[in-house]
Amino acid sequence: MTAAHQTPNRVDLPAAKPFVSSGVLGMALFIANEAMFFTALISGFLVLRAQNPSWPPADQPRLPVAVTAVNTLILLVSGWTALRALSNSKREEAPHAWDRETAGRWLGVTLVLGLTFLGVQGFEWMRLIRFGLTTTSSLYGATFYVLVGAHAAHVLGAVIALFWIRRGLLRSSVVPRNAESIKPMVMYWSFVVVVWPALYGLVYFG
Repeated sequence: MTAAHQTPNRVDLPAAKPFVSSGVLGMALFIANEAMFFTALISGFLVLRAQNPSWPPADQPRLPVAVTAVNTLILLVSGWTALRALSNSKREEAPHAWDRETAGRWLGVTLVLGLTFLGVQGFEWMRLIRFGLTTTSSLYGATFYVLVGAHAAHVLGAVIALFWIRRGLLRSSVVPRNAESIKPMVMYWSFVVVVWPALYGLVYFG
């Protein structure tokens, strides 16, 4: 075979790295959907509050503003600890930048803080129910439990997911090179953390 008919050597180019992982993209879409859900709840709350000049009703117990303020701080700190689990991933050029044991410890702290937040809320709800604030006592009570309860349900779901992700991270024999394996969960946790101060301000000071 002559040189004119020889096939040129094929050069395989490295596969292009996706701009974002499928997990991150999927979580971003899910968070966008959840953001619309909470926007709808808040919009409905504002409409109902505007239609009732006596808000909160004089015969209904007042919400625990001070205790919930401390609980809000607990949740905000949990957002910081979740982000700490991602901090090493920003040094991908270092061969051992990703320390999954350190990430697991920070996720463990986040888990404890999240459970503390839910525990305090549950305790305060039981007190409010004993004082007469229920979903049937008034529109005020109904909107309170719908808004705050919806957020608590999301935190509970995030706590369960965080537990399983942390468990898998610490037990896996395959060491991930960076924090992509936990980034979607941290994104979702950050979302439930950011949503809460808005709900706290609207419901507890409305």
